[in-house]
Amino acid sequence: MSSLVAQLAPQEIWQHFVALNAVPRPSKKEERIIQFIVDFGNQLGLPTIKDATGNILIKKPATKGMENRQTVVMQSHLDMVHQKNAETDFNFDTQGIDMLIEGDWVKAKGTTLGADNGIGVASIMGLLASSNIPHPALEALFTIDEETGMTGALGLAPGFLNGRILLNLDTEDDREMTIGCAGGVDVTAIAKYEEQATTAGLSFFRIQLKGLTGGHSGMDIHKGRGNANKLMNRLLFVVSETLPIRINSIDGGSLRNAIPRESMAIVAVPSSSVNDLEQKLQHEFAGIKAEHSTTDGAIQLVVSPCDAEKSLLEEGFQKALLNGIYACPNGIYRMCPDIAGLVQTSNNVARVLVKDGSMSIQCLTRSSVDSEKMDLAKAIKSSLAALGGSVNFAGSYPGWAPRPGAGIVALMNKIYQDRFHEEPMINACHAGLECGIIGKHYPEMEMISFGPNIHGAHSPDETVQISSVKKYWGFLLETLQHIPSN
Repeated sequence: MSSLVAQLAPQEIWQHFVALNAVPRPSKKEERIIQFIVDFGNQLGLPTIKDATGNILIKKPATKGMENRQTVVMQSHLDMVHQKNAETDFNFDTQGIDMLIEGDWVKAKGTTLGADNGIGVASIMGLLASSNIPHPALEALFTIDEETGMTGALGLAPGFLNGRILLNLDTEDDREMTIGCAGGVDVTAIAKYEEQATTAGLSFFRIQLKGLTGGHSGMDIHKGRGNANKLMNRLLFVVSETLPIRINSIDGGSLRNAIPRESMAIVAVPSSSVNDLEQKLQHEFAGIKAEHSTTDGAIQLVVSPCDAEKSLLEEGFQKALLNGIYACPNGIYRMCPDIAGLVQTSNNVARVLVKDGSMSIQCLTRSSVDSEKMDLAKAIKSSLAALGGSVNFAGSYPGWAPRPGAGIVALMNKIYQDRFHEEPMINACHAGLECGIIGKHYPEMEMISFGPNIHGAHSPDETVQISSVKKYWGFLLETLQHIPSN
């Protein structure tokens, strides 16, 4: 089916998107996609530079008659979020994305699609390869590792770029133009704990919470979707209040920037309490299911007997763990008082792994206000302090302060209204965009972010709308034709 995707219009985008999706490109394992883009630039005979971080810059001269226009930086990131359904047999390290068309949408078979940010990358490739699209001088900037720390943008050296306008192609609603975003920081708690040997008379069960909607931990955090890690902890906590439940392991969530969709725990109870365990879990889950009927209608709880394990969490640590995760902030922390409907600060309890004497709890804390971002990070640290070990802050990156009066904002606002006969939504978003970091390196650069309709980014439900890609492409090309002179 991927071959059919390459035949969609505009082919300048879709054929490159198909080629891109044939190359595995997980964050922090981008060697193959970096080489793919370097080869692409060299094959076109264009100046192609890879910096020490791994970012790639390809320069293309202006088309005839546009030599006096301002140079435009076209920017997208090469890596993609790797998520798949539990029942999907797929190896992201070796396989390309298997795509299909459903009506007006392109999606993948049980995995993330990579439209975030592959459509942006493919758009830039289409411009670089074109011979008949009018444009000013272009600097195509392909950054790495956006999804797990923005280390590519953070490693960008001053002086690498000369352009005065930056078009970031990483927004997921074709009615929006984004001119500001949140910053973020990774908050990770790690600890060692004592294991206790299993005693006789215990029955072991595997508890699975699955079928949640998940989504982008920035763009979707305001939608009230269930967090599998928090909900699993709630189930275990409630049961532990009245039953002598013992935990062997917990494994929930995956990526820091994805709302966790699944969690699994292996627990033990006295054999005489098996029926009570089932009843209490189902009773609490009934409440959870009712609470999330709108946002997570497919949520499931599966409780099944399993083989006995050799060890259990030490009881004091187990209690501290359940209390700590229960107290850990998750979701919206504060709405923006200045922009209606904008989340200002939030946290995503993204990953919980407790197994074999080691614990790791990973959070991504976001805010457009740096001081409030660190305030929430400290609150998280306090909630997990009783676990011992350490709580570390890493990968902090700045937000992007809006500049609504910038010339590129006014230009694209006018083009959008003339072209589509409606006003665009010019706003800031709660996701992290590389513009904030790039702006620190190039404070005089005017920046704006836009893109086609992409739904379900960072989840296996990710789709991109075919008609919206066509709309976005026409808007992009007209914008390039009207870039002002130097």
